[in-house]
Amino acid sequence: MNRERLGNIVQPCRYGPAELAADLAALQLRYPFLHRQPAGTSVMGKRLESLRIGSGAAYVHLNASVHGCEWITSLLLMMYTEELLERQAAGSSGMEELTIWLMPMVNPDGVELSLKGAPPEHPYRRQLLEWNGGSEDFSAWKANIRGVDLNDQFPANWEEERSRRGTDGPGPRDYPGESPLSEPESRAVVLLSERESFDMVAALHTQGEEIYWNYRGLEPPESRAIVERLGAVSGYAPIALTDSDAGYKDWFIQKFRRPGFTIEAGRGVNPLPLEQWEDMYVKLRSLLDELLRIAKGVGR
Repeated sequence: MNRERLGNIVQPCRYGPAELAADLAALQLRYPFLHRQPAGTSVMGKRLESLRIGSGAAYVHLNASVHGCEWITSLLLMMYTEELLERQAAGSSGMEELTIWLMPMVNPDGVELSLKGAPPEHPYRRQLLEWNGGSEDFSAWKANIRGVDLNDQFPANWEEERSRRGTDGPGPRDYPGESPLSEPESRAVVLLSERESFDMVAALHTQGEEIYWNYRGLEPPESRAIVERLGAVSGYAPIALTDSDAGYKDWFIQKFRRPGFTIEAGRGVNPLPLEQWEDMYVKLRSLLDELLRIAKGVGR
């Protein structure tokens, strides 16, 4: 299918929790300076990995796979993580100015469900089938294992988003839960963000080749200029959203009044096919490189 990335640990594949764990173990052996710690655990007890690269003054956060069927974003972010580690090992100029925190798979239970379905021994199988309308096909499942859409979970006008969604209960997508941050995965992202007080954040999603950058006029003035630069290097379209609340970047902007971005990588229908990884990675790498260049100027 796709050619191998010669010499690299992270290889293109259908990327789930097992692949993530194996790659992180191999990366730690090759790059002992990689700092790895759990940000929490998922509903099913999977470790929510957080990684730190560098110790500079500018604090940046990148995360992926908030939605289960968007597992390709974890693959892309891990490819980029490996590239960052290579740069740091080589002493690349600029890396010393950054502290980069990454959560490469925020929703491991949902990713695994999207990739592998709910076999007979799955502890949530009966409920999942009911929530999925009786279908055994979970490939388009966005939510976590309790049927909660994690990107509708954050305390930024959550009540309005819940009313707008009009979703009565758990399902594949769009159910915000019983209350903000009711799920351990969304809580883990918030706790990490509050602890580290990031200068800039970006959440990787699919699809549309768009960048969402605003939130109810609370974003700082520089956000518009930043997103125009990100769009120029990647070809992604900057989009000012309205009538959208309770997402991670919404909460981050509201809480800190600092630049936050949702990056919708690739084009098509989720889950995007693995065959797209190379074109997606070229554009995403350019975008993230530019974001890190900009972040160096906003460090504490």
